[in-house]
Parts: sequence; structure tokens; C-alpha cells
Amino acid sequence: MPFNPAIEHHFAALPDPRVQRSKSHQLIDILVIALCAAICGADDFVAIETWGKAKEGWLKERLELKGGIPSHDTFGRVFARLDPEAFSRSFAAWTRALKARTGGQVIALDGKQLRGSFDAATGQGAIHLVSAWACQSRLVLQQKKVDNKSNEITALPQLLDLLDLEGCIVTIDAMGCQKEIARRILQKQGDYVLSLKGNQGRLCESVRQYFERMWACGWRTGFGRVAHRYAQSVEKGHGRIETRRCWLVEEVGWLDPEEVWSGLGSVAAVECERRVGDKVSLEVRYFISSVTGSARQVLRAVRSHWHIENRLHWVLDVAFREDESRIRKENAPENMSVLRHLALNLLRQETSAKVGVKTKRSRAGWDEAYLEKILTTGSA
Repeated sequence: MPFNPAIEHHFAALPDPRVQRSKSHQLIDILVIALCAAICGADDFVAIETWGKAKEGWLKERLELKGGIPSHDTFGRVFARLDPEAFSRSFAAWTRALKARTGGQVIALDGKQLRGSFDAATGQGAIHLVSAWACQSRLVLQQKKVDNKSNEITALPQLLDLLDLEGCIVTIDAMGCQKEIARRILQKQGDYVLSLKGNQGRLCESVRQYFERMWACGWRTGFGRVAHRYAQSVEKGHGRIETRRCWLVEEVGWLDPEEVWSGLGSVAAVECERRVGDKVSLEVRYFISSVTGSARQVLRAVRSHWHIENRLHWVLDVAFREDESRIRKENAPENMSVLRHLALNLLRQETSAKVGVKTKRSRAGWDEAYLEKILTTGSA
């Protein structure tokens, strides 16, 4: 039975960093073994080699493996030298094919540090990556490494350029609330919901004061009732009740009279009330957005943004032990992050098993039929 043809198609043309005369293993074989091992719970190169040797008979039915199972040193060298930009492009091509079946949705952008990737001996700091997460289909779409001498602000525009944003709503935390980022999202036919905090100077304070005045006067002024939209959602579970309320105002000329923010169509206030027993906490956040006509749509986008924390970053740390990884050499940390994203996407696409990602990884390691199901479910 062949492996997922879409994966082989998108990764077959990946440039091989090795010298031709010294190659004992095909690059696609190395990548497929590493991917299967990562799905099954292997988190470093020794574990990948160990899994490959344990499944050598099963692998030989599906791969050429003329040189047998590569050693952990071979896996390490290949991932250290592999061009991470080319690897990310191949990954993105595969995820774009999957996303084509889902249509426009909320895409959350956020950064994560690979804590174990620092190397004191060489002076290498921990690698920081910015990822794009499709909230409804629960897919990692793309990632971009943050340059050591800059921050997420410089990486975000580059990441946006790699994404198909048509019909999608892009959410970014306060660091991404930049005029150039808003412009690029509009250029790519997407909408934005950008969080406001103190880093935007008077912008956040102006929006906060505006909503506080409106709440105080009951949305009535000397000129009549102020037009606005409202939506509310309630979620119950684990002993708590969370109520979210969104107020959306589309008359924003007072905020941006010179129209320096591309496509600015609304400002929003989102209040989150959390009740746990007798304890009640309130938090209010403010946003600027190109979305108009629906407070519920903005509320959904704001709520969806936090999925990148608890459905991507948290899962990578708990199920894949990403923060514990001590893979540090050259390009290996960044490339292994792409591999983990690919494995996670495949695990997420397999929905017949109603268990968490960590349990799915264990089952795939025990059950070859289930591993094959994961690999073929992700065909695009």
C-alpha cells in the first residue's frame, strides 16, 4: 500500500542538501520515515531510528529503502542541512490543498519560542517562530522564523505573503496591530480583527474611552441613539460559566479621520465574564477591524484566536514535548518544527478516534492499520 500520494508529490522536489556520491538513502524515504515516527511518538532522531528499525518490514513494503533504515546521525545531518524555507514551502503547498476543501475561516497568527533550541556553547539563542493556524479546520498553514535581531513585527508581513487569505478573517494580538499589516491583509482579500493594547499609543485609549462613554450614557447622546451592534455567547463546562459580550460600532471617522488604516470598518469591545462558583472575573479587550455588519462574526473571530494557544501551542508542548526538545544543530530545530506541524495536521484530520492527539500518537505506534488510516486521511 503506497503512502499518501499528496505528501510524496509535494515533498518529492525538495532540494537534497547531501553530496550525490555519499547518499545511501533517498531523501523522500528519510522524510517519510521521520514523519511516520513523529506521528507514532518519536520526538528525537534516536527515537526515529529506533521506530524505523522496529517497523523495517512494514516500511520495506512501502518504500524502496535500498540502504535500509538510516541511522540517527543520518537523520540529524539531513534535518540540520535541509533548507527550512524550501521545506516550509512544500509543507504550505500540502496544507493549501487541504484548506481548499474548507473555504474561508478565521486564521490566527501568533508566535512561539522553541525553548530547548538555545545552545550556550555556540551562542545560539532560542528560536522563535510565528505560525498561522486555521481555527475551524484546526490546521497549521505555515510558519516563519523570527530573525534573531528583530521581533514578530518583521516576520508577520512575510508570513502573510505566504498565505491565501481570500474570504478569511485574520486575527493577531496587539503586537501585530500595525498599519502595514492591515494593508497587506486587505490586499490579499482578507479581513482583519486586530487587538489593541498600550503599544498603539492613543489608539487603544481613544477606543476604551469611547466605549466607556457609550456604556455610561446608555448609547444615547444629544444627537440621538448611537448605532451599534451587539452579540453574546455563553459557554459552560468544567465548573465554570463564561459569558462573552461584543459591542461593535461601524462609525469610525472620529478614530481615523485621515483614513490611515486600510479598510477600517469598525471598532469593538469584547467583555469576558468568568464565573467559577462564587468568584466572578471580568476582562474587557478592544479591537479594530475591517469587518462590518455582524458583532457575532467579530466575537467568533476573537474567541477563535485563542485556539492557537490551546489547540496548537499547548498540544505541541504536551503531546509532542516540543519545549523539552534539545535538537539544536543548524536548521534542525526549525525543520523539526515543520515536521511536528505536518504530523499534527495529519493527526487532526483523522477524526474517527474520539481521543486526544497524545493518545492518537500512541495508538498509531501500536496499530499499523491506524497509522495507515492517518496517512491516507490527509490525502489532498
